[in-house]
Amino acid sequence: MHFPGLPARLAAVRDAVARHQEVGGWSHGVRIVAVTKTHGPEAVRAALAAGIREVGENRVQEALQKQEALLDVSVEWHLVGTLQRNKAKHAAGRFVLIHSVDRADLAAELDRRVVPGDRQPILVQVNCSAEPQKGGVEPASLPTLLDQLRILERIEVQGLMTMSALTDDRAEQRRAFRLLRELRDVSERSGHRLPELSMGMSGDYPIAVEEGATMIRLGTILFGERTA
Repeated sequence: MHFPGLPARLAAVRDAVARHQEVGGWSHGVRIVAVTKTHGPEAVRAALAAGIREVGENRVQEALQKQEALLDVSVEWHLVGTLQRNKAKHAAGRFVLIHSVDRADLAAELDRRVVPGDRQPILVQVNCSAEPQKGGVEPASLPTLLDQLRILERIEVQGLMTMSALTDDRAEQRRAFRLLRELRDVSERSGHRLPELSMGMSGDYPIAVEEGATMIRLGTILFGERTA
């Protein structure tokens, strides 16, 4: 059996989510997106066997290859990595949620590629860590971007996404996640419905849960260290 320890690790994560939600005073459900980057299709099958149906991939091409290899199973595919505009034609309509839209031109290209009558759910990625190497719209520019996306007929903005800085400093992790939640709250008061907060990965998901995450993106803690 591939990843024989996965059910136990998943149970531990779910227990931790419950504890940290209690700390934060939250009661909403938290969705676990199993990130299978660099692992083969067997990781997806293992996730399904353990009870996870939502699977995240960082790269469009790798995701499409796995989708073709797993036509016999029911998976909800998420794109959690950076999406380049020239790959939008391959991504539109292939994912239940694209987490990493941070520009109006990228959203417009997705909108153009979606089949008429359909809608592509997305999250807006926000750079809450203030790191120049990270993707994401700057917090101050978020209101303008949300207003631009509102007019796109085939794009459905469902919430916001961020990553904290690569650090063990819990205060800095919390600052980034709290900022995203506050940005969501301000945006909703301005008329945007943004129920989803995608924040938290293997190293920092407990803090994200305390700050109100509705979905967490977990790879290493479930599947072990990646090979690439």
